[in-house]
Amino acid sequence: MSETKDYNSMLDDLELEENDKNNKSVNKSGNNDIVQISKSKLLLFKKMLLNVKDNNDKLTQLISAYLDADDEKIISVMSDSATSMDIADKDSRVIEGVFDGENMIGPDGKQYSVPANYASKSKLIEGDILKLTIASNGSFVYKQIGPIDRKRVVGKLIMGSNGNFYVENDEKKWKVLTASVTYYRGTSGDEVIILVPKSGDSNWAAVDNIVRNEAI
Repeated sequence: MSETKDYNSMLDDLELEENDKNNKSVNKSGNNDIVQISKSKLLLFKKMLLNVKDNNDKLTQLISAYLDADDEKIISVMSDSATSMDIADKDSRVIEGVFDGENMIGPDGKQYSVPANYASKSKLIEGDILKLTIASNGSFVYKQIGPIDRKRVVGKLIMGSNGNFYVENDEKKWKVLTASVTYYRGTSGDEVIILVPKSGDSNWAAVDNIVRNEAI
């Protein structure tokens, strides 16, 4: 409250000084566009800017309390990556393809690796259209541009002898990404809600949620 009063008080002082003829003078050349500002008014401006800086510093400290060094490092890397992408736009390549449940298949038939964490968090399913931007520095940036219609199915989580995870019900068995299962801390026997294409068949499914049998 005291800072608000001080700020309003400064604004009142500025208004009073605007009416003070001694606080501005016309240049001798007769040019009415040139105005000289008094030192008292400049001091007020300086105080206002210092208050803004002080408030910004306090806000930065408040936000920093919720971020650790690793978070700030990740944000910095993302910022640097975005900057690099902007600079390399003219040299980058853009490829559109179809997600097959694990990779993106380009129009040339080639497979392009899709990060499992990205596929899991985006809940990609077979048939989704992706756009891949390959920067000149070799970095891959994916964007989902054509999600297909999907439906939810309930099943049971099982682990195969090969260590991979599947979800099955009375009708079918689907492969699911290990990254999705570990994200929800799923274990064999848990109930799983998955996303699959609304029409057509699929071998892969995206994990929408997991209901664990045991309490965390």
